[in-house]
Amino acid sequence: MKFIYRLAYFSLGLIMGIIILIFFLGGKKTSCDYSPNARTLKNIRNKERSFSAETIQFFEANKIDTSSVTAILDDGNVDFGKSKARQEPCGIYFITGEIETRTLELQIENCEKTATVQKVEILKK
Repeated sequence: MKFIYRLAYFSLGLIMGIIILIFFLGGKKTSCDYSPNARTLKNIRNKERSFSAETIQFFEANKIDTSSVTAILDDGNVDFGKSKARQEPCGIYFITGEIETRTLELQIENCEKTATVQKVEILKK
């Protein structure tokens, strides 16, 4: 069989496979969170979130909406060097993200059922 025929059969099968995957997985809430950063952020996003009194005061003083935490948890970066992920009973994670022109760092206590934002700092304006 000539190479061009093999390439055509391969391409046809590949395209049909992609269409089938799009059809079956298109409407579902599937995600491919394989990196440690993505898995950690997804784990925290899916839990009930609470804020410490210090955090609420920080947000009020700096006129930042608490919904910015959701934005940071969508596309922030986990600093595993500073984080204490294996601490018992709840791991502590440091997550940085940008809101408007500011870079915020969140300290989050990630327990089994809840995630508590303990501290927030502005790294740069």
